[in-house]
Amino acid sequence: MNAPIVEAVGQILRDKNIDRDVFQEIIEGVFLSMIKKKYGSADNFDVIFNLEKGDIEIFCEKVVVDDDDLTDPVTQIALSRALKIDEDLDIGDTYAELVPVNDFGRRLVTSARQNLTQKIKEIEKENIYKEFSARIGEVVSGEIHQINRREIRVNLDHYDAVLPKPEQIYNEKYVRGKTVRAMIKEVNRTTKEPEIVLSRADSNFVKRLFELEIPEIFDNIIEIKDIAREPGDRTKIAVISHDKRIDPVGACVGMKGVRIQAVVRELNNEKIDIVHWSADPGMFIKRAMAPVTPLLVVVDEETRSATVVVPDDQIQFAIGRRGQNVRLASQLTKYQIEPIKESEYLSPEELLVSEIEEVDEELKNRLTDAGYETAESVLDAGIEKLLEIEGLDEPTARRLLDILSTYFEEMNAGTASADESSGELAPATEAGAAPERPPENPAHQTGSEV
Repeated sequence: MNAPIVEAVGQILRDKNIDRDVFQEIIEGVFLSMIKKKYGSADNFDVIFNLEKGDIEIFCEKVVVDDDDLTDPVTQIALSRALKIDEDLDIGDTYAELVPVNDFGRRLVTSARQNLTQKIKEIEKENIYKEFSARIGEVVSGEIHQINRREIRVNLDHYDAVLPKPEQIYNEKYVRGKTVRAMIKEVNRTTKEPEIVLSRADSNFVKRLFELEIPEIFDNIIEIKDIAREPGDRTKIAVISHDKRIDPVGACVGMKGVRIQAVVRELNNEKIDIVHWSADPGMFIKRAMAPVTPLLVVVDEETRSATVVVPDDQIQFAIGRRGQNVRLASQLTKYQIEPIKESEYLSPEELLVSEIEEVDEELKNRLTDAGYETAESVLDAGIEKLLEIEGLDEPTARRLLDILSTYFEEMNAGTASADESSGELAPATEAGAAPERPPENPAHQTGSEV
């Protein structure tokens, strides 16, 4: 028994995670390749590798021929020589001759060794690719061992993984030697070892963290419907409960916010809005606008857009810093959301003098020439200013003001009637006015009161 070879082979199999049968096939294939290089063909050769003994035996099958008929010593053996080996052999019989490995020469043996090393590396690369491809989406921890402008290299289970710049959270500081948590996003084949790509910026990283911290999500009692995220700043996550007894928002926040705080700390204090998902677009959009509670939501299904009416002093929070809040709400709901002030929504549209049917063309022209193009500008001018217009007497001016006042009264009445019939203002009124400054806690419970 060749104990050192057996031990070395066993170590290779363990370290490289290579199957014994596969390794045996590789060994035999490498030696058959070496035989082909020396003799031009390996059709009549057999290679037997005994893993238990650590022995390699090469046999060459030869046909016994008469000494005078010997033409190819690779496939034939002379009768006189065959009889010295076995007296029972005769012309036409087949004899398997053992070929010593030393007969191949040092150069071929070295080439075979290099070929074997290359085959082992290829299998190792394939095993790494298969292993980590099956783990895509898994949250892992690794030690940072190299940092540069483009990426961070992480030691992950004795393998090298990469955290590219776009997959990092922009406001985080990474330190060599520290442990970092990330999600395996993808595995790419390369000319060297497979590239294991990690991510902390992907929305699915947040989803995986919620699954780890909240048992109800892991057990599919609570479902994460969608996530909208701008890494390092804010995340909006829509959840729904498949058990009516469980409030999805409350379960995600946890007692005194303990569950959500664990996720927030991992994300470097990134703000998280947990939204109760709804099949009703209007209700879902209203909840998605957290931390602001809209007074009214007008949805256009055809254009997949929505107008959100908010109190005047809350418009800046509805839009968010650099438009972030409304942008994330649009991504989460899949509707293009436009927030507007309450005062702008309730004010009548600008009415041109030229559009008023009760005013004759001559008077319209005089008003336009005098600079009064809109009905609002005429009302603001008052009776005294209007009488300064050439050819306009007091009865006509007063009649004009009465007509315009009637227009505005009808428009205001129509707007109020529409608001009352929509039924959207009542819940906001019952819940009370929105706070002067929305809370800036890392997590906001929105929609759970409905």
